[in-house]
Amino acid sequence: MGDLFDSPTALLVLVGIVVAIVVVVLLLQLRRARRNTFATPLERATFATLHTVALAAPALREGLSPSSAAFALPYLRTLLETCALAMTDVRGEPLAWDGSADQHKPDVVALADQVIATGRQQVASHTSISCDHPHCEVRGIVVVPLETDGAIVGTLAALTTSTAGPVLLRATAEVARYVSSQLELAELDESRARLARAEVRALRAQISPHFVYNALTTIASFIRTDPIRARELLIEFADFTRYSFRAAGEYTTLSDELTNIERYISLEKARFGDRLNIKLQIAPEVLNVVLPFLALQPLVENAVRHGLSGKPHGGTVTITAENAGAECVIIVEDDGVGMDPARLTEDLDDAHLSGAHVGLGNVDDRMRSAFGDDFGLVVDTNIGAGMKITLRVPKFRAGIRV
Repeated sequence: MGDLFDSPTALLVLVGIVVAIVVVVLLLQLRRARRNTFATPLERATFATLHTVALAAPALREGLSPSSAAFALPYLRTLLETCALAMTDVRGEPLAWDGSADQHKPDVVALADQVIATGRQQVASHTSISCDHPHCEVRGIVVVPLETDGAIVGTLAALTTSTAGPVLLRATAEVARYVSSQLELAELDESRARLARAEVRALRAQISPHFVYNALTTIASFIRTDPIRARELLIEFADFTRYSFRAAGEYTTLSDELTNIERYISLEKARFGDRLNIKLQIAPEVLNVVLPFLALQPLVENAVRHGLSGKPHGGTVTITAENAGAECVIIVEDDGVGMDPARLTEDLDDAHLSGAHVGLGNVDDRMRSAFGDDFGLVVDTNIGAGMKITLRVPKFRAGIRV
């Protein structure tokens, strides 16, 4: 082996191999570097633009207001590279101003009024702009409408140091279109929140007449025969209604929901006696999972009212909550009378109006609204086979918290 490396040819081969390896390593490092950086000015400009609009988006998703406008305008002005940028509301009143030359607010308001009245972009050139301020650099003003669902909700005004040409007109219009899209998303978020609140109110209205009447009747029956028991049940009833009719929050924790279910079961067991049994199998690590308010109680009430009350000897409701990686799997199951799956589908479609199978359609709608269509209720049932309702809850979902 020593003789081989002593020859000039062998040394040249060895040097060639080493050089080849070094070249390959350098090429690989260069390729990795190009992957991690932007090789062209266009790529860098594209990234900067996307990053800037992303920074403005959170405030705009809260709706059009003085605070959201003040937060977003600096980022939007970076995109347009103007000396000033302003937003007004639908009445033409300035919401926020970013940059210099705020002495031209009256000019912006006048143009905004025209935009709101006509629905069209308005432009003022330097010949039509008067200013008593020395060294004022404003040479053009462009005001464009902000719209949601075809209705004007405000305006965006750009003040420039040069005559407003086609490039600025187009750029301002595109930025206004982006702002409008974020405001539409904000309105959609708000409408979904209003719908969720309305559905919770509808659910309360469905549950309360049936349950309140039965609970109070049961408590009244114990007043003479077992006053201590009547007092305990009355406290359970008060705690149950306080939670069910609370004003705060669209979401709750699994722990709080289960606590309220235990109150409900205590009141129903007082009515059904040994005909009603409850089994809880809850993994401790999922107790803090967040889910829509009153998502479980209607499922348990459905099991009691429609599954077990019609069964001569009653039965058992089993509630299981399991840890399943990124999700929590919750199952509410009863061994009651069950029902025809085809009829269940009809009842769910009509549940909000008729109260049939208390709130299942309501809970299904709110689960899908909160987490997506993949997280609706899964119901397994048949005549004489009881009913099993499964719902999956993500352990984390952006924007969903107690």
